[in-house]
Amino acid sequence: MASEANDVIKRLFQRFFRDELPGLSPEERAAFESQFELRFEDLVAKSSSPVAPSFADLTGLGQGPIKPFDQLAYPLLVNDFDGSVIPSQLHASAELYFIYQMERLKLFQVVNVLRRMFQLGQIRIQRGPGARGLYILEKWRPIRYSKRDRMIAYKRAFNYGTSPAPEGAIVNRSFHYQLVAFMSAMSQYFRDYTIGQVIRGADQIDDRPFGNIAHVQRIGTDLRFNLDRASYGNILALTEEVGQYVQQILELLDTPDIKKSFDANTKWDVIEVVSQRHLGGHAELSQRAKMAEAGRRVLQYIADNEFSTAIDLETFAADSRPVGNQAEAWIAAYRMTPEGRRFPGVTDQMRWAVGLSQRPSVRAVA
Repeated sequence: MASEANDVIKRLFQRFFRDELPGLSPEERAAFESQFELRFEDLVAKSSSPVAPSFADLTGLGQGPIKPFDQLAYPLLVNDFDGSVIPSQLHASAELYFIYQMERLKLFQVVNVLRRMFQLGQIRIQRGPGARGLYILEKWRPIRYSKRDRMIAYKRAFNYGTSPAPEGAIVNRSFHYQLVAFMSAMSQYFRDYTIGQVIRGADQIDDRPFGNIAHVQRIGTDLRFNLDRASYGNILALTEEVGQYVQQILELLDTPDIKKSFDANTKWDVIEVVSQRHLGGHAELSQRAKMAEAGRRVLQYIADNEFSTAIDLETFAADSRPVGNQAEAWIAAYRMTPEGRRFPGVTDQMRWAVGLSQRPSVRAVA
């Protein structure tokens, strides 16, 4: 369709939208707004040409005479940047984050201590499921991906650790900044949303909530793009193999004979006791476990969400509410870790992340 006809359709539809929408009730307006927007996008797409005219057509060197601009086919320009990611890589990154927190929790070191103690007869188990599990674990370890490979993967995907990245590999240097910013944005959104509910004095909000989803969508889009470009190669295969290994270790530590040997009630008690006795002290068990689960859940949400700006606000709130709770839990745990003790708080973190200056009182305290 020619450019002139395309412009006419846009003007007429927008005029119809402005003339008809004010006459509807608030309930009808909320129901029809998104339908009007989708219909408008459909008409624009159908009135545009998916194939751009060639240079010969523009200059008159092709078949037929040269055409004026208003008679040329209107080009259909589609921006698919936000959706141009590979979901499997993003899901693998989510699992890799869980594995990384288990690494910080000293899970792999603990099981290596148990394996050595079992070989040397320093642990009083013999025929139980724990003894059998240690025997099987000795025979089955990650075949291809050792600690060195895990450290390189953490460096590439998250820029965590001190291991040098392979020459030529992309390192996601913005990951931690973007992850903390996304957790803060999601938490801030639902805090503002709650304030809106309290001020209006109702459980159901008919108007726009006191919450800005633009920051959530912008940071989420950047985070998923950077994760996608840094998680190519063996990240998917590594998380499959090491993930099965982690699952086997956690089941092993929960066997009754191993827990009895350390006078432990849970597998986390085993990790704590072994770390204290043989590894120079235990890590932040509660915080790392929560960060592992909450961080994985949030990254899975990012992997499956295209962050469309046309989404209905109530739909966004309902879909992301569980993730908002996970973000709050992640922040609460993160603030108790060595790297998170300087976290300034959700509000000040968001102001810094979006380029606003901190409040004077905060600067004075700092």
